[in-house]
Amino acid sequence: MTTTSYIFLAGASRGVGREIAKCLIEQQLHVKALLRTEATRDQLEAMGIKVVLGDAMNVDDVERAMLGDEPIYAVISTIGGLAKDNERADYIGNKNLIDAAVKAGVQKFILVTSIGTGNSVVALSPQVLEALHPVLVDKEKAEQHLRASGLNYTIIRPGGLQSEAPTGNGVLTEDINVAGMINRADVAQLVCKCLNSDAANNKVLSAVDKNMLFGQPVFEEFRLDARI
Repeated sequence: MTTTSYIFLAGASRGVGREIAKCLIEQQLHVKALLRTEATRDQLEAMGIKVVLGDAMNVDDVERAMLGDEPIYAVISTIGGLAKDNERADYIGNKNLIDAAVKAGVQKFILVTSIGTGNSVVALSPQVLEALHPVLVDKEKAEQHLRASGLNYTIIRPGGLQSEAPTGNGVLTEDINVAGMINRADVAQLVCKCLNSDAANNKVLSAVDKNMLFGQPVFEEFRLDARI
């Protein structure tokens, strides 16, 4: 990563995306955030983040934001919606980001989805799967599009999300049977570690707090090699 390249962040207005924004700034990285509205612009700019307004559902907005003057090293996306929403960014929005990232020649794309997506469907109960079905279908399509894009990627599937302070007990695993809870701030820390890890390249990883697991599964943690 060059000193002038940016991390392009979609989803920075709230939730996991906001926590990732904090983490990236703590690492003294240049961050450009795509925001759909002005609502959180002042907050992000006060953190030192370059904000560009645009809707991930609009191809032109995404390309204008990503294909600007500043070189983009990596893209991180946490965008999505709820099952009850008529229009969600889980697939179309992420597809637009992925396609623009290919055009921009980015070095890495990190996509945050959810346990229950793709082959991790086995980790959740039928009741939960039924409630989340529309969202999980869209997330799986986004994952598939990313894997087929030719980009260097990391897909992170968090468990149930909570907003408490980080515990430091967030772990990653390739075990598709693992489920549990995790605080959003801990997901953000794992995402930022993956950004700086070659071991995470082209991996699909579940993220849980090892002290908030469903049941008592025995599983192997995925180890990240720190790369400066």
